[in-house]
Amino acid sequence: MTEHTQSQRERLNYLEFRLSFTGQVTRADLIKRFGISEAAATRDLAIYRDEAGSNLEFDTVAKFYRVSRHFSCFYLQDVDTTQLIRAIVHGIGNDFGSEPELLVPCELPPSMQFPAADVLATVSRAICQNAVLRIEYHSASGDHGPREIVPLSLVGTGLKLMVRAYCRRKNTFSDFVLARFKTAEVIWDAVPSAAESKENDDEWNRMLKLELMPHPAESPEKNAMTKQEFQMVDGVHVLRVRAALAVYVLRLWNVDCSPKRSIANMPLCLRNLMALHDVENAHLAPGYQKPQLN
Repeated sequence: MTEHTQSQRERLNYLEFRLSFTGQVTRADLIKRFGISEAAATRDLAIYRDEAGSNLEFDTVAKFYRVSRHFSCFYLQDVDTTQLIRAIVHGIGNDFGSEPELLVPCELPPSMQFPAADVLATVSRAICQNAVLRIEYHSASGDHGPREIVPLSLVGTGLKLMVRAYCRRKNTFSDFVLARFKTAEVIWDAVPSAAESKENDDEWNRMLKLELMPHPAESPEKNAMTKQEFQMVDGVHVLRVRAALAVYVLRLWNVDCSPKRSIANMPLCLRNLMALHDVENAHLAPGYQKPQLN
């Protein structure tokens, strides 16, 4: 692939993606997706035939290429499964002029509470420019006044889009829900200090090993299903997550974190509860109680 241009690599990846996930591809698919000429699409198909010819067969009646029974990923073999799922579920491409193309029928429930576009743009700009933000924030604690934060990274919990930031009012790193921002403006003449940088966010930089296991209150049949679903090894599925994000993952996955595994109708429980011992917001994990150390 290194001998091809970036744009050509994108087209060859797309070509193989269509073959793999829809079972067919045409010149018209490439022309529609990338706005290239018919001659350029023909060249791309010729390159693919030269480099991975055993993956496709030309249907002389329908006049398009079908996936062969000998198909094996050539360009996409190192692509993360998450990227492939995102492409299937949400469509291919980032074109602003048209709707993303949905290749496989898929319906999903709403999963995010999205912020206003201007707020998202301002926060994103501040992260990229290492700038300080002045925000009006609707806080759950009732502390709604203006404050200054140093945003570090966007964080998705599955239900909410947040920003990890240093809060100058509380002098600590915290998570802020973007949908609760009333206003946000960049303070261009303010410079973040070293103490406000991501390198000093201990919970962000510390990785936790979470050991998930089937819930003991469930039936053997359900536990066998859970082991299969989560591809467990020796009855355990291991997640490595940032300490700052661990609680969100546990809530999203419905993991019982109670000391006696007492929460009903949860398929998973956390085997190593001590992993959450010094996580600041551990109390938000389902059923978690900080153990009393003697």
